[in-house]
Amino acid sequence: MSAIPTSFEFAMLLDGNGSAQLLTGDDASQWSNDDGILWVDCDQSKKEAQAWLLADASLDSKISDLLLAGETRPRSMPSEAGLAVILRGINMNPGALPDDMVAIRIWLEKRRIITSHRRYLSSVTDLREDLEAGEGPKTVGEFLVSLTGCLSVRIGAAVENIEQLVESVEADVVGGDIGELRSSLSTVRRQAAAIRRYLSPQRDALERLVRAHGELLSEAEVYYLREESDVLTRQLEDLDLAREQALVAQEELMNRFAQEQNSRMYLLSVVAAIFLPLTFVTGLFGMNVAGLPGTENPGSFAYAVVLMTALGIALIFFFKWKKWI
Repeated sequence: MSAIPTSFEFAMLLDGNGSAQLLTGDDASQWSNDDGILWVDCDQSKKEAQAWLLADASLDSKISDLLLAGETRPRSMPSEAGLAVILRGINMNPGALPDDMVAIRIWLEKRRIITSHRRYLSSVTDLREDLEAGEGPKTVGEFLVSLTGCLSVRIGAAVENIEQLVESVEADVVGGDIGELRSSLSTVRRQAAAIRRYLSPQRDALERLVRAHGELLSEAEVYYLREESDVLTRQLEDLDLAREQALVAQEELMNRFAQEQNSRMYLLSVVAAIFLPLTFVTGLFGMNVAGLPGTENPGSFAYAVVLMTALGIALIFFFKWKKWI
């Protein structure tokens, strides 16, 4: 069996019954519409893939540019030749942040599917494994529905993790470490904002597909896409709720911090108020000038200590009577 060409990551031929055959380079290059549905997956960062999409894929220049575009927001563009869709998925690569979402660009024709992405996307692997197990999509429309569902599952898991983190922070607001809690809340709000940035246009892209899907999607497939759009809506609502909860928790945390700071300042003020008259007494008798009383009396120091002790006790009782402490 010859190696898969470097123009793309892999190529599969869908048999229309949920299974697919992994194609060699020669088989993929000789494919025709009568053979079945061809799925080609490309790594758009490779020069070979770029050359294939621009010259050998028989695509309109606008579609080729779309499949090779850099950072772009989710959207869908139905046309007479096919259907172009850009979606985003959770970044599951090692060391990557979940909110650094991976874009996948999809071009759908009646008998051909082309996907392109710059980084590894777990949902593509899931779909490939389903096809190899005979449990994959049977049509081009089902392919889009299945891929959207795989993306949605991982997005839902990321949203659930954010919700659990918010709940954990809320439980620790009363007695947890303020520095760690502030860091956790900042992480939650950043991730929620980053994921929401792409979920909202992704929902709009699916809704546009539902309204103007053309001939590639059946009514059942449109129904499932509508359901996926509703799932995205719920995920957006969960993210908004998590952000609001994080904001409330952050306000409570700041109130706790301010209260602790005020308590410390209050304690210092009380101590300063008690020692202020005592400091005056010690400063007065500590002046190195002639005529100070008691300088010739051996018991003067004891008298001064008793006076300051009594004055301090009197001040403490006065503060308690005023309910200041």
